Amino acid sequence: MNLLQVLKPGFFTTVQDLGRYGYLKYGVPISGAMDTFSLVAANTLVANNPGDACLEITLIGPELQALADTQIAITGGRISVKVNGEEASMWQTLTVHKGDIISLGKVEDGCRSYLSIRGGINTPIVLGSRSTYVRGKFGGIEGRPLKAGDIIMGFNVPLLAAEYKLPENLVPQFTGSLTVHVILGPQADMFTERGIKTLFSSQYMVTMESDRMGYRLEGPTIEHKGRAEIISDALLPGAIQVPRNGKPIIIMKDAQTTGGYPKIAVATTLDLDMLGQAKPNDTIKFMEITLREARERFLEYRKKLSGLAERLIKVA
Repeated sequence: MNLLQVLKPGFFTTVQDLGRYGYLKYGVPISGAMDTFSLVAANTLVANNPGDACLEITLIGPELQALADTQIAITGGRISVKVNGEEASMWQTLTVHKGDIISLGKVEDGCRSYLSIRGGINTPIVLGSRSTYVRGKFGGIEGRPLKAGDIIMGFNVPLLAAEYKLPENLVPQFTGSLTVHVILGPQADMFTERGIKTLFSSQYMVTMESDRMGYRLEGPTIEHKGRAEIISDALLPGAIQVPRNGKPIIIMKDAQTTGGYPKIAVATTLDLDMLGQAKPNDTIKFMEITLREARERFLEYRKKLSGLAERLIKVA
């Protein structure tokens, strides 16, 4: 079923779901939403399954025309939303009608916004996911960002009888200054005591060499004990590598599955969502926590995600 036509694609808009699991051993990245909470919240607001495919909007949003009556929700980084030129709300169900023009502006706070469609986006499932992996040229719509003229297909499902919004206390606030909680990584013993202290006492800046694959950071040099390479080892989103130059690299959703730089630390799952909203020139400070604390934060995060539907407020 044709639901939306792309009039303007925005800067970098792709189809993403919760990711492609089970294929790391074949060199296939996980991909999926950079901000899981925002994607799940967007789906919850239109009564989709939590992992249904949405549009991930980066920095500048698209302009879309509804080809049928449907319902949408926009979450994530703060972005201006207009329907037929009239301002509309984020973090809320929006009913749109055939012919309506949906315009999204610039992401003002954060880096990425998410647009869900009632029933989910219908693109081919590749290795268990609809997520776009641009470097591999598969998933989403032809393995690429949206372009003008694309048709976004969905499913023929009934509209909700009411609209809902997320309580304000659950809406995350994105700033240009992040504190990222980490546990020490598998190669932390390859760094000097001073190097580890540098990581936790310094402020780093996200550079322009940052994308869905990873973020290169600028800041004080982290000192290795000796060599700065290892035999290629497994990589997962959140891992923090430190190459020979001593500048950290945070691995993100589209990263390669192995790497030869030692990993000094790993960010917690909860903080990955916040990192997904980081953009160039944002600043990051790292805070060490214990494995037990990381697990407690993870369980609380899972509880928050699974309970979103129960917290929605009926608005119409």
